[in-house]
Amino acid sequence: MDKQSGYTWKLGMFVTVGLLLFIMAIYFIGKQKNLFGSTFHITSQFKTVSGLEVGNNVRFSGINIGTVEEIRLINDSSVVVSMVIKDDVREFIKTDARASIGSDGLMGDKVLTISPGVKSTKVVENNGAIASLNGIEMQDLMKSVKKSVDNAAVITDELAIFSHSMNNGNGALARLVRDDKMASSVSKTLSNLESGTKGFSENMEAAKSNFLLRGYYKKKEKQKKKQQEEIKEKKEEQQEKAEKEKEEKLKEQKEKEEKQKEEDAKKAEAQKEKK
Repeated sequence: MDKQSGYTWKLGMFVTVGLLLFIMAIYFIGKQKNLFGSTFHITSQFKTVSGLEVGNNVRFSGINIGTVEEIRLINDSSVVVSMVIKDDVREFIKTDARASIGSDGLMGDKVLTISPGVKSTKVVENNGAIASLNGIEMQDLMKSVKKSVDNAAVITDELAIFSHSMNNGNGALARLVRDDKMASSVSKTLSNLESGTKGFSENMEAAKSNFLLRGYYKKKEKQKKKQQEEIKEKKEEQQEKAEKEKEEKLKEQKEKEEKQKEEDAKKAEAQKEKK
């Protein structure tokens, strides 16, 4: 009897622990899938879902707020994704929010991300719809990478040809790089040009102070000032002319309005006399 009661006690403990684990699993799974608590539904339309599956997480500002409830194919270029979301975050999702599909890590599951709106202050309604953003497809990314690699290969080949020409060619640039005498000659030429330019500037300054050429430079300065004054006077004349034309137009418009008023008054008097 004692042995049989021991087996019964162990069986009861096993069943109790199993039931507790089962209830906890249902609770956590239900919480993850938003089976408990208040929720609402929204949809978004995509051209392609990029491997998104029912049950994947929906995130807002990096927080899991719901799951993908249904993925429905409308036609060959439109897919509608239905989401079930916790009701306590509904106030933060506006009508101009945007939905996009990304990855949870580099090689992780797909995640539907909702980006906050900017302008709208209206909260999205239950069973409402929000716009979508097209994500970067891996195929397009690989095409871009392949193009960059091809360009890099072309640049490498051209650099190799250029380097070979520099090392083995007889052109001026190759000689300049390989020949120390030619490089020294070019350096001296540049130095002479710099000295000549500096000397020319000094001679010009000295010429300005020379009493024989002082009058010439003063005359040039006077002509320059006179041209600037003439330009200034022309601008002022144009402004005055524009203002006068504006005043005349306003005056003509007022006269037309007064004449129109007088004609209307005369017509009104004539109608009264007829009556």
